[in-house]
Amino acid sequence: MLSFFLAVGTTSSSDNSIIEPAEKQMNAFQKWWQQINWESITALFIQKTLMIIFLLILFLVIWRITLAVIDRTYQSYGKRMNMNIGRMNTIHTLIRNIVQYTIGFFFLYSLLSVLGIPVGSLLAGAGIAGVAIGLGAQGFMNDIITGFFIIMEQQIDVGDYVKLMNLDVEGTVTSVGLRTLQLKAVDGTIHFIPNRNITTISNTSRANMQVVVDVRIDPSEGISAIRSVIEEANKRIEVAYKDSITTPPVIFGLVDIGNGNYAIRTNFYTKNGFQYKIKEDLLSDSIRSLLAAGFSIPNEPILKK
Repeated sequence: MLSFFLAVGTTSSSDNSIIEPAEKQMNAFQKWWQQINWESITALFIQKTLMIIFLLILFLVIWRITLAVIDRTYQSYGKRMNMNIGRMNTIHTLIRNIVQYTIGFFFLYSLLSVLGIPVGSLLAGAGIAGVAIGLGAQGFMNDIITGFFIIMEQQIDVGDYVKLMNLDVEGTVTSVGLRTLQLKAVDGTIHFIPNRNITTISNTSRANMQVVVDVRIDPSEGISAIRSVIEEANKRIEVAYKDSITTPPVIFGLVDIGNGNYAIRTNFYTKNGFQYKIKEDLLSDSIRSLLAAGFSIPNEPILKK
């Protein structure tokens, strides 16, 4: 019996040694919980939320109004000034991008300030870190500098058809930015090219384009008669495209195109953008007229060295 009471007493004392620390921890948590000023926290949360909502509305209104003013100015200025449409589109896109980046920067700055984040300390730290980051961002800076001079020197405009000789890429310019150039190829492919990779730009949209048409012939059938047929085709194409051809088609003469093959070559200039269509039509008309006049068109393969 005595051993039973001793066992009970030992169990009770061990239970108390476990319960008492747990009660102390619970009491400490309750005291900490009760010391929290929930009214202040709730008021602060509501205040910050309202400030963030106010900032969102404010900067959204500023963003909408600013872009509307830019678009309206662009439209009115474009009507009054006789400027290249592509150049106007390029400047318009550039100004919109600069405004959007600027508004975004000030919005982020204001948002961090409302949240209580020390923006000044972050900017100071960013200045120190910027030195290290700048060493790894030389390519980015090269993009910006090259893009700036491409735009300021008016090397290309939106809508121009250009060839980047060092990259073997060509297409229609869809966007000119400080960092990248966007080209749309004939098959619809969009090329995004960092400005630092651009070394030589061949712009085919700034002047009249030369058209060279070679019509293969058999000289033994009579060069003079063949030439007369081709001259008639040249006259017809000149009349059909009188608004697009800047210089009348002129027969250069007989040329050797290799492997014992000869052709009558015609040269002329057209407005940019019309050269391919006119060249195709003239070549088709010349071949059709020669065949109708009883002349043959050689089809031997031409071997280029």
